[in-house]
Amino acid sequence: MSKFTRSDFEIENLGPAEFTSPLQSLRHEARADFISDDKHRVLFDHSLEKIQATMENGAEPVTIERSGPREKLFFKPSQTICAVVTCGGLCPGLNDVIRGLVMTLNYSYGVRTIYGIPYGYEGFIDRYGHSIRNLTPDFVSNLHTDGGSVLGSSRGPQSKKEMVDKLVQLKVNVLFVIGGDGTLRGAQEIVAEVSSRNLKISVIGIPKTIDNDLEYMDKSFGFETAFAEAVRAVRCAHSEAKGYPNGVGLVKLMGRDSGFIAAFAAIADNSVNYVLIPEVPFNLEGKNGLLKCLENRLSGRGHAVVVVAEGAGQHLMQNDPSAKDASGNAKFGDIGPFLKKQIETHFKAIGKEINIKYIDPSYVIRSVPASPQDAIYCLRLAQNAVHAAMAGKTNMVVGRWHGHHVNLPISVVTVRRRKVSPQGDLWLTVLEATGQPAEFK
Repeated sequence: MSKFTRSDFEIENLGPAEFTSPLQSLRHEARADFISDDKHRVLFDHSLEKIQATMENGAEPVTIERSGPREKLFFKPSQTICAVVTCGGLCPGLNDVIRGLVMTLNYSYGVRTIYGIPYGYEGFIDRYGHSIRNLTPDFVSNLHTDGGSVLGSSRGPQSKKEMVDKLVQLKVNVLFVIGGDGTLRGAQEIVAEVSSRNLKISVIGIPKTIDNDLEYMDKSFGFETAFAEAVRAVRCAHSEAKGYPNGVGLVKLMGRDSGFIAAFAAIADNSVNYVLIPEVPFNLEGKNGLLKCLENRLSGRGHAVVVVAEGAGQHLMQNDPSAKDASGNAKFGDIGPFLKKQIETHFKAIGKEINIKYIDPSYVIRSVPASPQDAIYCLRLAQNAVHAAMAGKTNMVVGRWHGHHVNLPISVVTVRRRKVSPQGDLWLTVLEATGQPAEFK
């Protein structure tokens, strides 16, 4: 883990909280305490050896602020106006988060004006011609049954000045931003522009990444639904592979920089023979290359299932290193069709007929409704985002760490992408489950 101090986890506040929370009577009846910034905290590193070493040095362990309702609010609910925006790729649970935000704002705090910003950050810019929506409990009541985002989405940056101009025009006090690391960096730019104008606008992020690759979080919403749906595709590939002589089922799953979905899907189904992820480079050729291993597998068992993450094997393709996508990320080659062609070419060259079936379920997986467990997580994130915003916190995201819901500065979760460790327990579990070699070299 990186060397952080407690100050790295301090959450910005817009000012002193002076209004009494409307949740006070409910929590009094339930004999439940409000959350205190200083009293209720979670250890950043809860390993015994780390805690012992820290205390032996006379230092205080680094801790993170707990999420939850505060006794005093910065914003007066009856005078608060909120906005919600979703950015980046679709992900299971987006509608659940939107619904949770609206329901909590309306019923828990009495906030009546909630704007839905259409099509990501584009929705703030008038020249795109998108119409801003009013989000009400009636409008969002059944959103959780649908996949996608009712607000739509887009990729790419927009002018922070124009976005803040729109917030001022709408008299927005709180902006909820739902998106991945690029979106959250955009939120940081909004915070900087808001601060430069000395405005009191809270910006709260709800992290969204289907790849589960944001740092210092147990998981991101939508991930469990994604790999559960991925398992369905893997099982179909297994059936196809077994149904034909020398059958090969090839499945491409999401994972630009991190192979969590591919790894978890392989473990959950346990019918996968080879898993290829971005964190572990592989060779196609040679006696220990993937193609030779696949050849041996078909000779011995007559079928094989290969799962490849979209960011794997990029070193094998002739990509333009300067090419960027709409989000500013390096533009990747399509590993699925490339790998399919390489496999077909290899077996044709050695005179062995194979039956290969290629499955890419990516857009199906992104668009399905959230699973029940993910739906619960989305609601908890939405509730905690509202609690933080009404207390006047800003430039932060809500997440879960060591099983506790916490408030984290945006700067911490965007410091880098989380990856599967080739020496870690998860990858070793994959190797044991598949029987594949640690490296294809």
